[in-house]
Order: sequence, then structure tokens, then C-alpha cells
Amino acid sequence: MKIWKSLLIILMIVTNFAFAQPSFADKPKFSKNPDYIEVTKTLDKLTQAKEAQTQVEGVTPERIQQKIDELTFQKYALETGINWGQCENKTGNTIAVYGKRPNEEEDDDAMYENGLYFLADGQSTKNNWDCDGFYLPNDATITGLTTDGQAQEFPEAVAIKIPDGSKLAIKTNSDTAAIEINIPNAQIVKANEVNWFIPNVSQTIIDTRVPNAPTMKS
Repeated sequence: MKIWKSLLIILMIVTNFAFAQPSFADKPKFSKNPDYIEVTKTLDKLTQAKEAQTQVEGVTPERIQQKIDELTFQKYALETGINWGQCENKTGNTIAVYGKRPNEEEDDDAMYENGLYFLADGQSTKNNWDCDGFYLPNDATITGLTTDGQAQEFPEAVAIKIPDGSKLAIKTNSDTAAIEINIPNAQIVKANEVNWFIPNVSQTIIDTRVPNAPTMKS
């Protein structure tokens, strides 16, 4: 009788393992993620430049290594299944950020692939809510998007898109008033390039909006 009980227990363990095994085998489907592809491409380019000791105009070897380190972390985050981004506002003003709507699957009539939300100064978007990027007001300049670190301004409305797995910190330079960001491979996107609502308004207009972005609880 004891033998049969032992065999039954072993059979149950084996059966449970057989059903559980596929869950261990499942891997995050990151290889087809556009953000993963872009991060990998940029990382490969910088790594090749470093190994060949190729001088990138306006960028020191130390800065290249810093970018490689940052991108390596982003790549790892995507490989481990972190498929959302987070935005932190340190500008001293309200900013507009892009993210998925709460009932996206039910919103078949939505004109845009994400929503425009307003994030108060000192706030961060909450975990697991995918912040896709932020809106750049038409009277703002921004640094951190070019290899030479120079401030840029744009004659048309643009947004800044970040890859999944990133924590974007947005702040204002106290000397130049330019927007500064910490993501080395953020992308400039225009209204005719993505299905985002990208208005043409100033920071003054953004400051009049009520903050409504999902945020971390203090």
C-alpha cells in the first residue's frame, strides 16, 4: 500500500512538472520589439566605433563608453520583459507625456495610438504604465539628442519618443533654460511620422492644464 502511495505522489509531481515546464520555457518576445531593434542597432554601432577606435565627431571616448553602458542596461531591461517606460518630471513646470489609455482595448474609436496626459513637476508616472515619451513645447529647446550635446529647437511641433525599459528624467537647465534628458537614444517624432496627437503650443499653454497622468503614490 505504501508503495502505491509513493508511486502516486511521484506521478503527481512528474505530471505537475510536465504542465509547468512550458511556463519556464517561455521567453519574453523582445526580438521583434521595435525599441529592442533600435537599441541593438545603436549599441552595435557605438561598440564598433569603440573597437575600431573611430572618432565620432564631437564625442569623447568616455562619452561613447557611457552611452554603451546606458544602452546595455536598456537592452537587458527589454530582454527581461520590461516592456514599459517611465517618465519623471524635474523641469519645474507641468509637462505633457504620452501613454496608453486605461481602456485601450475597448476604445475602438480612438484616433491616436496613445493619449496625451499632463504630469506635474516632481512626479513620476506609475510602474507598469507605459510612458512613450513627452511633448516638446514650440518655444522650448532641448539638449541630449545629438552627439555634440548642443541645444536644439524645432520650427514645427515635435514629440520625444523613448524606448521601452527606459526611465526618462526630464529637467530644465538652470543656466540656459533648455530641456535636458538622460536617454541617449530618444527619438524626435513629428505628427506625420507617428499616430500621436502633437499640437503646436507653448509651455504657457501646458502650464494651464490639470495634471492627470497616472503617477507613483508618494
